[in-house]
Amino acid sequence: MEILVSGGAGYIGSHTCIALIEAGYSVVVVDNLTNSKRDSIETIKTITSHDIPFYEIDVTNKQAVEHIFKNHKIQGVIHCAGLKAVGESVEKPLTYYENNIVSTLVLANCCLKFGVNQFVFSSSATVYGENEVPFVETMDVLPTTNPYGETKAICERILNDIVRANSLFSVSILRYFNPVGAHESGLIGEAPNGTPNNLMPYITQVAKRRHQFLSIFGNDYPTLDGTGVRDYIHVMDLAEGHVAALSRIRKGIQIYNLGTGQGTSVLELVKAFEVANGVCIPFKIVDRRPGDIAACYADVQKANRELEWIARRDVKKMCEDAWKFEQNYNHQVV
Repeated sequence: MEILVSGGAGYIGSHTCIALIEAGYSVVVVDNLTNSKRDSIETIKTITSHDIPFYEIDVTNKQAVEHIFKNHKIQGVIHCAGLKAVGESVEKPLTYYENNIVSTLVLANCCLKFGVNQFVFSSSATVYGENEVPFVETMDVLPTTNPYGETKAICERILNDIVRANSLFSVSILRYFNPVGAHESGLIGEAPNGTPNNLMPYITQVAKRRHQFLSIFGNDYPTLDGTGVRDYIHVMDLAEGHVAALSRIRKGIQIYNLGTGQGTSVLELVKAFEVANGVCIPFKIVDRRPGDIAACYADVQKANRELEWIARRDVKKMCEDAWKFEQNYNHQVV
């Protein structure tokens, strides 16, 4: 079964490709390499011992995407591609709306045109806005605090409308929380272009002394230690969640939270990293970041039950694998 993975050279997409191949699927990767590197494709091949077709295209380019559907027997799509930095989305809302929404429209349109009826969409917990925690799939989607979250909420509504109008089209929406860690080989992990927007790669770069200290955005939130609380999930658990959603996709549209169900504060994650790896992470408290909320963690009972999936790797494992990858990675621009 041949699966198209958009954003398959990126952090989540590359690990999802590995999990798919290990589960017996064939993958076709499309990625414009905006937030990723071509080396990821070769690393996937090394880890899995499988060749994978790779197309360096932007999935907002309908003609280019149609060409791939014409040349491969695509039977399912996992749509991971998209811009994802909360702070940047506040500064560049039009860029986020255009990229994230148009890419979803193009892929959905191609699926309908070529008779591909299995679509897994990488959404985000940001669609919950400032709801009460833990977040449950049945909650109303509130106005989010940033344009990135709005693009995900809009795409969810678009996919819902498409399913209503096309009875054969099946969609699994995965609202995932905060992926961290790396493949256990240490060969592939989160390698952002430029300064990291996410917490874990910044922690690992501070540990490697590529930065003097970690900036913690606010310590005056209504949480136990004043720092933001998030549901950190190992990226391989998240990848396996995508495979589970694809293999158990059913008629209509289904929404699943992918997280651990446990909240961890920024300071708790820093301490866990220090203990797991025997390193010191200097930090400074700075102003809050626009668009951030105090706490965000999942109720994962639905995914546990319907997908027969559970996050198996703990925070210690996340920290160990992230550091292992950082030590292997040379940070050369490719």
